[in-house]
Amino acid sequence: MITIKEAISLIKNTPPILLEGVINPIIESEGYTLFKNIDSPINMPPFRQSAMDGFAINLHKDLSYNLIGELKAGDGHKPILKPGEAIRIFTGSAVPDSANAVIMQEKVKVDGNKIKIEQIPPKNHNIRALGEQVKKGEVALKKGTKLTPAAIGYLTSLGITQVFIFKKPNIAIVTTGNELIEAEQDLSHGKIYESNSKMLLSALYNLKLYNVTLYKVEDDYNKTVKKLNAVINDNHLVLITGGISVGDYDYVGKALHELQVEKVFYKVKQKPGKPLFYGKKKDTQIFALPGNPAAALSCFYVYVYIALQKMMNYDALELPRVKAKSISNFDKKGNRPQFLKAIYNNNEVEILEGQNSSMLQTFAVSNALVYLPEENNNINIGNEVDVIILPT
Repeated sequence: MITIKEAISLIKNTPPILLEGVINPIIESEGYTLFKNIDSPINMPPFRQSAMDGFAINLHKDLSYNLIGELKAGDGHKPILKPGEAIRIFTGSAVPDSANAVIMQEKVKVDGNKIKIEQIPPKNHNIRALGEQVKKGEVALKKGTKLTPAAIGYLTSLGITQVFIFKKPNIAIVTTGNELIEAEQDLSHGKIYESNSKMLLSALYNLKLYNVTLYKVEDDYNKTVKKLNAVINDNHLVLITGGISVGDYDYVGKALHELQVEKVFYKVKQKPGKPLFYGKKKDTQIFALPGNPAAALSCFYVYVYIALQKMMNYDALELPRVKAKSISNFDKKGNRPQFLKAIYNNNEVEILEGQNSSMLQTFAVSNALVYLPEENNNINIGNEVDVIILPT
């Protein structure tokens, strides 16, 4: 059994999977990462641009100017201003080459076709220079940049319609257990509705990972070996829920051994989620998660999340962590570190009732996990605690 710190380190240090690059329409690429640098095909802005509504002027020694016309955003004509002349201009409009300052309208007095400014401005005042944001041929965004809505807007403003991105991983979720049935079936004695696969699927969708396939396997050794062999060969990441403990009908560990999956670690000193397995075979990474739902989801956020971030070439591997003041008391049972379901708000955190690893009700209203280390046996109101912020 290893520590949480050791488990996280082993996942981070596992050689990354080299996913392929694909060309994708930019409007469908939010959440992906760039496979290579993107050079700007144009200057941005592509012309000298007014930063505000006002008057473009050709400077001279006086504060008075002759007003000779107007330039709206999108106008294509290029008027020539003589020294002492001005033109009405609007934010985003092309500034004439002969203008060397823009005066905001609030600082100008207009009298017919004459204007008067308050003081002589510096040259290029309120003018966005040609290529001020990025010049043609310069790197607009680097390889590995995550495409956010802002990044997509930026690239689109450069006239880019397609991007070369890292393909997202193919993921399999395998559930085990004869007691599990689907929600639309009648609930007979001894059966429970299977929820782990839908829970993990939703967590993956929330991370914009959609190449996910669900599988179910009975508590049968040969069927377990056959199913796991197939999904390991066809996916970059395999998540297995249940069957990883040492019960008479827990076949996952034995099947992974027969399939020659390299064990990176098995069992982590933590609560919930001690019976966690992480391994790899060729270019596939495998997590065997505990069958208890809250334990499985905790392990997903603390460990699987890191592996996924690495696969997609993201820089931030772990979920954000903050310090917060506890508004709850909590007494720990046992000596294992714990991840506690909680609600974080405005630098305060409430530790919730119902921390059992089999219960999802508390997790359903949580937006954070409080980490309680091994050396601490309790949390008192007012204590500063470590908080992991969950995706929303």
